[in-house]
Amino acid sequence: SNNELVRTKTLVKNAIIQIDSTPFRQWYEQHYGVVLGKKKKKAAAKDDDDEAETPADKKEDATAEKADTKKSNHVQRKLQKRQQGRKLDVALNDQFSQGRLFVCISSRPGQSGRCDGYVLEGKELEFYSKKIHMKKKK
Repeated sequence: SNNELVRTKTLVKNAIIQIDSTPFRQWYEQHYGVVLGKKKKKAAAKDDDDEAETPADKKEDATAEKADTKKSNHVQRKLQKRQQGRKLDVALNDQFSQGRLFVCISSRPGQSGRCDGYVLEGKELEFYSKKIHMKKKK
């Protein structure tokens, strides 16, 4: 962000903000070998839409081809071992599909000159998403 938010005390410690999920999604895909935030299409719906292919469909096909690239046996075993302990919260997966993540700032941006934080998940994410939803309703 910029210094204006720090000066006006908008960006402070423990503030809940939304950020772009792209870097986190890319890391997750590389680390676990699983594509996040993509809605699964049904085969029947895909057959009906064969005549009209959009640039977005071509982009999705390119990412699917990238995921299907050859991997060494060592990399395959490593990804398979990581899959055992992997479980992603449904609410977090919804945020990845929207392209935005709720995060909490854990540093003091005005003191350190940078903004560090962590991604909200579990009960904390549920609590703040309810609060934000109620605030938007008003």
